[in-house]
Amino acid sequence: MFAKLSVVLGLSLGWLGMETGLAQSGKPLYTFPLGVQAYTYRHTFPKDVVATLDTIKAQGFTEMEGGVPKGLTAEAYKKMLDERGISMPATGAGYEEIVKDPMAVVKQAKALGASYVMVAWIPHQKSNFTLANAQQAVTDFNRVGKILKENGLTFCYHDHGYEFQPYQNGTLFDYIVQNTDPKYVSFEMDILWTTFGGADPVALLNKYGSRWKLMHLKDLKKGITGDLSGGTPPENDVVLGQGQIDMPAVLKAARKVGIKHYFIEDESNQESVQVPKSVAYLKGLRM
Repeated sequence: MFAKLSVVLGLSLGWLGMETGLAQSGKPLYTFPLGVQAYTYRHTFPKDVVATLDTIKAQGFTEMEGGVPKGLTAEAYKKMLDERGISMPATGAGYEEIVKDPMAVVKQAKALGASYVMVAWIPHQKSNFTLANAQQAVTDFNRVGKILKENGLTFCYHDHGYEFQPYQNGTLFDYIVQNTDPKYVSFEMDILWTTFGGADPVALLNKYGSRWKLMHLKDLKKGITGDLSGGTPPENDVVLGQGQIDMPAVLKAARKVGIKHYFIEDESNQESVQVPKSVAYLKGLRM
């Protein structure tokens, strides 16, 4: 009798946990290295590179995405990163820069030890990203992506929200993904800009699967309605878990499609306050 009662009680409690969202395995949801986008510290890097890197290390970051601070060579900067146990799996390049001289980008990426090169902006008239812009990007991305691939690197385009301009049965972002060669062009999802542009990060991750290689972790303030401008005031960038994005759902979908590098990017002007809270939030998430 007691055995039967225990089974019934156990099943009831399990059902209650699932219904109330309390059922958790206790295992950490986020198990990847902590990464940060260097733009987060855009105010301090120009003042003191060493102090900024020490701050990044103190926060527990072991990966970073970014470029070389002004006044340093890639080799000197990599040495500073190595001394702090920070690797740079991804670096950035400007659209015009990589189109004009992809081999120069390759050289710097290799000097930094990067495996990925990302471009985060396609030149266009503000709030008017057109099919012609997307078509030009497809041509350029396929060309430079092939060059990077031949040199052991992966090219990634970082979405910025304006690409979700409706087009045919989807968006211009769909056009870019569907018309670029998967062998040469991959993608980095910025979950704030994806949301701001009107797309669903989880649905988009599931739709394009392994085309996604990298992710920017950031959260959009609750109540903010986005648009196709690709821009929003810094105060709308809030601590992870405090905004309108379903972070656990995004992370589960990202894990499923195979993303291994995640970079917290805090575009607020309160990174010294917000970044530690975002790190604590990630570490506290459970399956």
